[in-house]
Amino acid sequence: MKLASYRHHDRKSYGIVTDNGIIDLGDKIGHQYSTLKDLLQWNAIDVARQYVDYPANIMADDITFLPVIEAPGKIFCVGMNYADKRKEFAETNDAPTLFVRFPDSQTGHATPVIKPALSNEFDYEGELAVIIGKPGTHIDMCDALNHVAGYSCYMDGSVRDWQHAWFTAGKNWPQTGAFGPYMTTVDEIPDPNALFIQTYLNGMLVQNDSTASMIHKVADLIRYISTFTSLSAGDVIITGSPGGVGKKRVPPLFMREGDRVEVVIENIGRLMNTIVESQPQHDLLAS
Repeated sequence: MKLASYRHHDRKSYGIVTDNGIIDLGDKIGHQYSTLKDLLQWNAIDVARQYVDYPANIMADDITFLPVIEAPGKIFCVGMNYADKRKEFAETNDAPTLFVRFPDSQTGHATPVIKPALSNEFDYEGELAVIIGKPGTHIDMCDALNHVAGYSCYMDGSVRDWQHAWFTAGKNWPQTGAFGPYMTTVDEIPDPNALFIQTYLNGMLVQNDSTASMIHKVADLIRYISTFTSLSAGDVIITGSPGGVGKKRVPPLFMREGDRVEVVIENIGRLMNTIVESQPQHDLLAS
């Protein structure tokens, strides 16, 4: 089952994505679970599943996609988690490299990704997003995948010229991270570490790997993070980007206004966004 969050005729909702359109769940169960995050927090995926054979009542062309989880309580990002990426950056640290994103740094599928006007090094990073469905602390690795509701694509745009001693400043500009198009539920993804992952820039393949190349697998990341903080339903873990990023290409390759960036993950989906440059007065740190 594929679940998306979206805006339809100025109304926020969520629903089941099918080949024929969207089964709008907001219309059916929104009085109980107003958002997809609420659905997860109340452990009500099976309630949504009851409607999977209903006819679609919204056309995909009539919606604006929102981030799959619009307001996660926590967004953890993992750096240097693929073998080739570690080689590119000469990474030697054995522990997972973690940083955070804020919810307002996200946008949805087929919506503009905003390149900060203050940056000349806006980089692409295609990643697998893990969406937590069952809360927990000190989660055992053998039980970790049972805490996952589903998976999605993420374009973790990096403002490289604002990444110096720490990652956070380069990862939290408005609408620099794209999340979607939808969440594919875990029953369709038996092994999240056996998926092809690709990134395209203007149709050119720029990242091409498998999630099998992750140094820290999905279950291990859940175990590690839940050791120092509680994970809640609706939290998101963005699991790292393969090698091939623009910063390490010769010559470097960065995203510009009008570029199209796509992240494709096997059996999960294709996330597509167009780059739009912000106006200097809209940059939060312009002054």
